[in-house]
Amino acid sequence: MSLPQIHRTIEAIWKMESPKLIARLTHIVKDVSLAEDIAQDALVTALEKWEQTGMPENPGAWLMTTAKHRAIDLLRRNKVQDQKYAALAENTALFTEESFSEEIGDDLLRLIFMTCHPALSQDASAAMTLRLLCGLTTKEIARSFLTAEATIAQRIVRAKKTLKEKKVPFEIPAGEELKPRLSSVLEVIYLMFNEGYTATSGSQWTRPLLCREALRLGRVLAEIAPEEPEVHGLVSLMEFQFSRVHTRVNKNGEPILLTDQKRSQWDQLLIRRGTAALERSRKLGGTPGPYALQASISACHALAPSVQETDWTRIAALYEALFTLLPSPIVELNRAVAISMAFGPAVGMQMLDELSTHPSLKNYHLLPSVRGDLLVKLGRNKEARLEFERAALLTQNEREKTLLQNRAKECSKDPAP
Repeated sequence: MSLPQIHRTIEAIWKMESPKLIARLTHIVKDVSLAEDIAQDALVTALEKWEQTGMPENPGAWLMTTAKHRAIDLLRRNKVQDQKYAALAENTALFTEESFSEEIGDDLLRLIFMTCHPALSQDASAAMTLRLLCGLTTKEIARSFLTAEATIAQRIVRAKKTLKEKKVPFEIPAGEELKPRLSSVLEVIYLMFNEGYTATSGSQWTRPLLCREALRLGRVLAEIAPEEPEVHGLVSLMEFQFSRVHTRVNKNGEPILLTDQKRSQWDQLLIRRGTAALERSRKLGGTPGPYALQASISACHALAPSVQETDWTRIAALYEALFTLLPSPIVELNRAVAISMAFGPAVGMQMLDELSTHPSLKNYHLLPSVRGDLLVKLGRNKEARLEFERAALLTQNEREKTLLQNRAKECSKDPAP
């Protein structure tokens, strides 16, 4: 394996393993910022070591053991009581794969609750989660939030400082302490899932393992808070979305758009689970929240035999209800797509023309991408090509960039006689 290949492999392993590392290290050192530093040190050690010796059989366990040793050494240097680090030392043996995943799973949820403490704003909690649990850079997070990179960097630094100063415990709260954090926890799990469903950057279009972990955490949360409609709403949304994640790419990892996916290959068990979770959310009563509304939108897709037979009018109405709860240009962009499917591309283009002046969408690649799609349907291929080329310049995902470039090339071809 060449040096560049080793680096790419290590980068991929880091994206998969860093959330588990940081969660476990936070359990040990009780400091998120310090845990992240120790995890980074373990990564540097891996880069140096694996270039010489090759990849170990279980890279995740190797990184975890190395990081735990560093954490314990640090505690010893800080003169932690003999009893404490002696007890910690008993846990430094290499994990089996089974015990490794079970132990880490609980720590991930604890870390999420820790970073969603009421002392932090919801935006700060979300930004820190994308950094710690999804492995995104500050620049990538800023693009996700449609805000300045410096703003995101400040949020993350302040959030870590606040957690340390407040001595926020590394635990899953119970009873009345659970509810104040629930909204932030749901957003964090949703952000994790979205990053897995469509990766912000890198060479992969999807990160199914991240989706699966977010879905697992959502299911656990539904057991912890069974009377919360939005918890079941989020679980339903993730079940529906995950049911088609493996049909979103071909065997070469290239993206497959919704219109071209083989619906017969969507996971019917997950669709049934999504339907059941949505029904539980509805039975708990009250006005549907953002996650229940999005789950209802996903249900329209999951239960439709084809794109043409999808109830686009209902989807547009659901997006309108969602916009009432969460006013956002991105929600409006999605509504424009549904409107175009229900009433024609010309109507959708009118909405997009209004959205095109919105400052937060200036560098949002999906706006020109959607415009390009509608322009193709309107037979305006020359304009569509320019939109796809602009979208390709704005996206940070390599697979998506290639897809958009190919769509631009298609627009340049002479029409069939």
